[in-house]
Amino acid sequence: MSGKSAGKPLFVQLSDTHIGFHKEANPDVAHTLGLAIAQINALPELPAFIVHTGDITHLSKPEEFDLAAQLLGTLRSGELHTVPGEHDVADAEVRNYFDRYGAPSNRRGWYSFEHSGVRFLALNNVMRAADGGAGALGAEQLAWALQELKSRTASTPIVVLAHMPLWGVYPQWGWTTTDAEPLLKALGRFGSVCVLNGHIHQVVQKVEGNITFHTARSTAFPQPAAGVGPGPGPLKVPDAELAHFLGVTTVQHLRHPHALTLTDTALDPA
Repeated sequence: MSGKSAGKPLFVQLSDTHIGFHKEANPDVAHTLGLAIAQINALPELPAFIVHTGDITHLSKPEEFDLAAQLLGTLRSGELHTVPGEHDVADAEVRNYFDRYGAPSNRRGWYSFEHSGVRFLALNNVMRAADGGAGALGAEQLAWALQELKSRTASTPIVVLAHMPLWGVYPQWGWTTTDAEPLLKALGRFGSVCVLNGHIHQVVQKVEGNITFHTARSTAFPQPAAGVGPGPGPLKVPDAELAHFLGVTTVQHLRHPHALTLTDTALDPA
């Protein structure tokens, strides 16, 4: 969704910063992340916190996480919540992401928290995803998520955070989560649900009942639209147009206490 809202910023979603990437599609991803951070810091009213929906780094290297932490540390909103992307867990021991961001989830990658009456489920659907493959939650995480929802009243606003799409954006390219259906069914009884992910580096959304599914732009590089070209991957666009394809998503409180609205902002909206 786009456009201005009278609501108060609750949080801003960053995604797919890919620190460490330096190919033709964007040789300076630290610079474009810096532009996104400056945009967030310049908001008239700062959000309560920031969420990052994965692929903080490109190759899961310690030095990439160090640079990402340095850059993200300049955000004026002090609280940061993350979920892993498949590029964050590509190291052989799968420890670099969890050493830095694993405490809230006891190094599992999934956890919940609450803010301003909104319940957040932060999920990990990348551990079983081979390169180009679909996401999966697994039985243990799925059981946990269903129990989390079971204990909430239907009037509780729910925000679900994941890296890979929970719905079938384009299964042929792995843009889906194969075992998400029981979770999506359980979310159907709630009056206001936002399911936010990254991974596909472009804004795609749909609404089913009271559930809004929404993917975020990357701050690093775009990817092709579903089915356009031979497959997913970094998309080279003219240098002058790159910032138009990159950006952040702001989620705001509406005046109605149980409603949320999403606003996408490109780094260069022109």
